[in-house]
Amino acid sequence: MRTAPSPTLFTPLTLPNGRVLKNRIIKSAMSDSLGDGQGNPTLAQMRLYERWAEGGVAASIIGEVQGDPSYPEKPGNLVLDEKANEASYRELARRGSANGAQLWLQLGHAGALTHLPIGEPKGPSEIEFPDFRSKAMSFAEIQAVPGCFAKTALRSVELGFGGVQIHAAHGFLLSQFLSPLFNHRTDAYGGSIQARMRLLIETVEAVRAVVPSDFVVAVKLNATDQLDGGLVEEEALKIVAELEGKGVDLLDISGGTYFPGAPSSSDRSSKGPYYVEFAQAARQLTSIPLMATGGFKRKEEAEAAILSRAVDAAGLARGLVLDPSLPASWQAGERDPVFPRFATLPPGGMTAWFTMRMTDLGEDREDLVDREISEALAEYEKRDELRVSIWKNRNLVS
Repeated sequence: MRTAPSPTLFTPLTLPNGRVLKNRIIKSAMSDSLGDGQGNPTLAQMRLYERWAEGGVAASIIGEVQGDPSYPEKPGNLVLDEKANEASYRELARRGSANGAQLWLQLGHAGALTHLPIGEPKGPSEIEFPDFRSKAMSFAEIQAVPGCFAKTALRSVELGFGGVQIHAAHGFLLSQFLSPLFNHRTDAYGGSIQARMRLLIETVEAVRAVVPSDFVVAVKLNATDQLDGGLVEEEALKIVAELEGKGVDLLDISGGTYFPGAPSSSDRSSKGPYYVEFAQAARQLTSIPLMATGGFKRKEEAEAAILSRAVDAAGLARGLVLDPSLPASWQAGERDPVFPRFATLPPGGMTAWFTMRMTDLGEDREDLVDREISEALAEYEKRDELRVSIWKNRNLVS
């Protein structure tokens, strides 16, 4: 009996629900901060995802799409609720699905990380740090979460998107419930890892129950919080095992949190892909296709991860901001993207630089690639300040 040849970066991938990705390169979720401040897509955002589609990605994931405007990560988030401008969402779905690409929405809820100027942070438990505070959600508020995610997923089906990713990483709400550092509840949603994962499992089941069978349901999960007392790999592997058989089509492995003072995966100093080894361990526990996000800077790194069968897809973010046609470039044998280096790195500066670079791409302004990091941070912060008032006005309208 002949063994099937090892997949390559450009081998199609068939997901459990029958959807076929044309290759193994996925633009992983980023907070592009390109919403109009009222929760709707902008022309620049449509063009950005169109460029990634034209550049050859198998799928793109739009980060931090909120179903409830009360708990946003930033005022540039999309909000897919009953007030959404459906025409603009349909156009985003159409343009982001060009060239055989798929466009998925990452369903978010910032929880304790809710942007303070436009929301009230609430998470699994009350948090009282010197520079960070959050209230505890009531039992009823927790039980409403799966239904909210499901409703948003159903709206995305109706507007032409190909799938959703349930965000359970990076310290946002579902990730907060998974972490013993932030979840101190003593009811059915706290304590053991089985109880802490309950809200995630209920959310996955609620979403899968309302969307068509060929609609992609993915999950983004931390392998580790990278925080003392947070979620560790041993517990994350138990979550992987529990997700088996729940209708998940792709499991995206990441790590780290965005809590103040915590290291984020995207700013790690280590070289090479971050979570391939964890994916190898997860592979023994599940048949769900696996994707690792973070640290893929060179084609040979992504290719090696696929060839080894450790992962089925490579999640790329910043590399695709530097070269929106990176899949086509790699397939043509062209060089890897050159990542920027800065003499000084102010807090939040690197995120701001890449976020403003996404704005450049959406506006077809290639000439601004040499923007200084201090300039990017100032632009980023000014834009958020302007949109805070727009966001507040949106939610005053009944």
